[in-house]
Amino acid sequence: MESSSTISSELPPGFRFHPTDEELIVYYLCNQATSKPCPASIIPEVDIYKFDPWELPDKSEFVENEWYFFSPRERKYPNGVRPNRATLSGYWKATGTDKPINSGSKQIGVKKSLVFYKGRPPKGIKTNWIMHEYRLIGSQKQTSKHIGSMRLDDWVLCRIYKKKHMGKTLQQKEDYSTLQFNDSSIANKDEQEMMNMNLTRSCSLTYLLDMNYLAPMLSDASTFDFQINNSNIGIDPFVRSQQVEMSNHYEADSQSSITNQPLFVKQMHNYLG
Repeated sequence: MESSSTISSELPPGFRFHPTDEELIVYYLCNQATSKPCPASIIPEVDIYKFDPWELPDKSEFVENEWYFFSPRERKYPNGVRPNRATLSGYWKATGTDKPINSGSKQIGVKKSLVFYKGRPPKGIKTNWIMHEYRLIGSQKQTSKHIGSMRLDDWVLCRIYKKKHMGKTLQQKEDYSTLQFNDSSIANKDEQEMMNMNLTRSCSLTYLLDMNYLAPMLSDASTFDFQINNSNIGIDPFVRSQQVEMSNHYEADSQSSITNQPLFVKQMHNYLG
C-alpha cells in the first residue's frame, strides 16, 4: 500500500476524490477486475467483512468523510449465491432496491445500499454506518464456474461513510416526546383541579344538607322558609323562592326560641370559565 504522501501527490492541490457511480465502475472497478492500473492508486484492497465499519477508516490512507475499498465477497452457503455479510460485531443489511449503473445506453454495473446493524439478526441494532456496494454485471456468473469455491466475487467496490446527525435527530425526537408527555400531564392535572373546584350551577336542598353545608344554621329549627336571594350579581333571576320542609333528623330542641326563621342561601355558579 502506498504512503499517504504518494496518494496525495497524485491529486492536484484543491482536488478531492469524489467520483460518480459511472466513473467508479468504468475507471476503477473494471480496471481492478481485469488487473489494469487505476487512474489513481487511491483505493486499497481490504476484505471489509473481517472488520467492523468503525475500524475501516484506519485501513484507508486517504482521509476523507467517506472511504473506498476493493473487497472480495464470500458465499454464505457453499452452493448458494447469497453473500456472507457478517462481521465481528454485526452484519450489513441491504436496504431498498438495486440501482443499475449505465454508461451511455449500456448497463455496466449495479449499486446496492446497505446499513450496518450491531448484534445478530433478527435483533440487531441499527447504526448510522452506510455502505454503497458496486459490482460488475456478470461477475457472479464467472465466479460460479469454480465448483466448491466460497468466493462469490473477486472484487466489488465499496464506498463507506457515517451518516451525520442521526443520533442528534433521535435525541431531539425523544426530548420532544417527553416534553409533550409532561405538558399533557400538567394540563390533565390542572384540568382535574379545576373540576374539583367547580360548583354545581343548581343544587337541591337535600344535596346541601347531605354535604353538611347548612348544619350550622339548622341547629335550632325544624321548619324554615328556604328562599334564594337573587340580589347578588350573577344569580339567575328566573329562579323563584320556595319554601322547603326540613326532615326530622335536622330538628332542633323544642325549647328553642327560633322558629320559622327564613333561610337565605346564595346560588352557586361556576365562574371559573
